[in-house]
Amino acid sequence: MDLQVLIEQIETGEQEIVLTALQSFNKQMSHCFTFSREGKTDREHLGELVMGFLNRELQPPCLQACLETIRILSRDKHGVDPFISCAAMSTLAHYAGIATIYPATLLKGRPVECQVDNEGRDEEETAEGSSTVKESCLASENPDQEVIVEALKSICNILLHNETGQVVAAEIHLIKGLAKRLKQSHSPTWSHEVLFFDLRLTFLLTALRVDVRAQLARELHGIRLLGNQLDAVLGLCWPDRLETTRAGFEGMPPEQLPPLSRQQTELAMEILKILFNITFDTNRRNVDEEEAAEYRHLGAILRHCLMSQSDGEERTEEFHSHTVNLLGNLPLPCLDVLLMPKVQQGSIEYMGVNMDAVNMLLDFMEKRLERGHKLKETLLPSLNLLTESARIHRETRKFLRSKVLPPLRDVTNKPEVGNTLRNKIVRLMTHIDTDVKDCAAEFLFILCKERVSRFIKYTGYGNAAGLLAARGLLRGGKDPGIYSGDEDSETEEYREAKSRINPITGVVEEDQPNPMEGMTEEQKEYEAMKLLNMFDKLSRTNVIQPMQLDMDGNMREMTTKDLHKLTHNPVFQPEEPADSDTEDEA
Repeated sequence: MDLQVLIEQIETGEQEIVLTALQSFNKQMSHCFTFSREGKTDREHLGELVMGFLNRELQPPCLQACLETIRILSRDKHGVDPFISCAAMSTLAHYAGIATIYPATLLKGRPVECQVDNEGRDEEETAEGSSTVKESCLASENPDQEVIVEALKSICNILLHNETGQVVAAEIHLIKGLAKRLKQSHSPTWSHEVLFFDLRLTFLLTALRVDVRAQLARELHGIRLLGNQLDAVLGLCWPDRLETTRAGFEGMPPEQLPPLSRQQTELAMEILKILFNITFDTNRRNVDEEEAAEYRHLGAILRHCLMSQSDGEERTEEFHSHTVNLLGNLPLPCLDVLLMPKVQQGSIEYMGVNMDAVNMLLDFMEKRLERGHKLKETLLPSLNLLTESARIHRETRKFLRSKVLPPLRDVTNKPEVGNTLRNKIVRLMTHIDTDVKDCAAEFLFILCKERVSRFIKYTGYGNAAGLLAARGLLRGGKDPGIYSGDEDSETEEYREAKSRINPITGVVEEDQPNPMEGMTEEQKEYEAMKLLNMFDKLSRTNVIQPMQLDMDGNMREMTTKDLHKLTHNPVFQPEEPADSDTEDEA
C-alpha cells in the first residue's frame, strides 16, 4: 500500500475511512518484520497520526486497528520515535491496562480535581500537551482483552528496540501496573495471552533495567509475588510446609503425573526467567531469615518443576533449563529443599534421603554434556549447581560420587578414555574454554573431598595439574575443608596395580626402554647440558618461560641459574603428607 495515500486517508479524521485504510495496511504488513530505510519518514508520520488518533473517542474496531498498526510499525527498530515519548508510552500503557499515570488527552469528562503530574518532565513535553495524571483519577480497566494484548505487544517491541523507550517505561512505573495485575491474575477473567504478555513485558523490563529489577525484587516483593504466580500456574497443593504435589493428584509419584499443558509451560517459563533476573546476585550475598524462608518456598516449587514433564521432550528440556538456571541463583543453604521430600515408593533413596531431584539434575547435566554444543551456556549452570550442592550437603556429595566416581577398577585405560560419566568430565578438564575446564575440575575435586592424591587417582596428574597449580597444590596435600573421615574400600584390582600406575596418565603403562641405558656418566652429563642449553636458548628468545615450584607449592619463573643448579643438584621433592586414599567418605 502507498503510505502517502494511507496518510491522506487518516488525515481526513473519518473513523470509517481510517478503519478501512488501516485494516488493509495491517493485512498487507502482518508478516513484515524487516523495513527499508526509504519509507522511514512516511512510517514515522503514519505512527504520529495513529498515536494522535488514539487520543480520540474511538469505536472498538477502529481502536483495535490503530493498535495493530502501532504493533506493526514498532517492529522497525529505526522507526519507533513516535512511540517513545512519555505521552505515547502512557497512552499505550493505558490501553494495556497497566498505566499508573495518564496523558491529559485521555481525561475527557473527568473531575477537575484530578492532579496533573509534570514532575520530572521537560518544558517542551509539557508544552506539547503531555501532561499526566495520577492513577487514582482514571480506572485502568479495559474489558476488551484483544486491545490489551495489542498494546502490550507494542510496548514489548518498543522496549526491545529502543533505549529511550526503556527509560520512559521505568519513569512511568509500568512495573507497578504489571505487578498490580499479576496479583489479580489468579482470576479466570484474564486470558492466557494477557497473562503471557504481562509476563513477557515484565521479563523485558527486568532484563533491560537494573533499577526496575531492584524495584520489583524489594519494593514490590517480587519473589513472593512471582512464586505465588508460579504456584497457581502449576496448580500446586502443599501436603507439608516444603513439600509440593499437583492438586487432584495427591499421593501420586512425580514420574506418574500428567505432563503440563503447553500454556502452563509457557507461563511458567516466563515466570522463571523473571525470577532469574531479580535473583541474579542472591547466591553471592547473605540473606536474613525471612528472605531464606521465601527462597526455600521457591526452591520447593522449583523442585516440582524439575520433576515435571511438559508436552514434548524439547519443551521439557527448555523448561528444566530455566529451572536449573534459577536454582543456581538461590542461596546455597536453601538448596536443602531438594532433599526434603519423604522417600516414597519408586523414589531414589541414598542414606535415607530422597535423591530424585539430584538424580534428575545429574541426568540433565549428562544430556547437555553428550550434546557438546555451546557447553559454557548449556552445561555450566547444571554443573555449577551440582558442584555447590555437593560442597555443602554430605548426602548429595556421596550420592554423586557413587554415580560419577565409583570404586576404580579399570586401570588400563586413561581417565579421559571411555564413555562413563567420569571419562566425559575428565575430558572437559582440558577443554579450550577455561570456564568449562575449571568447572569440570572443581566438580571432581569436590567429589574427591579436595584431596590431591584422590583427585590424581581418578583424573591423572596431567589432567589435574591446572587446578592444582591454581591452588598451589602441585606438591600434594589437601585443601582446607570440613569433611569427615573415610573407611578403606579400595578395589582389589586397583590395589594390585597401584604401584605400577603412572601418576601422570593415571593408568598402568607398558615398561619403556631406558634411553640412558649403556651410557657412561660423561655421556649422561653431556646430554643433560645439551638439554639445558636448549631450554636456555628457548627461554632467551621468549619462546617458553621455564617455571618451577617453590616450597609452598606455587609456580615461579625459573632463571638460567636455577636451570644450571638443577642439572647438578636436583631439588629434593618432599613427599606428600600421608592421606587416606579410599572410596567411602562422609
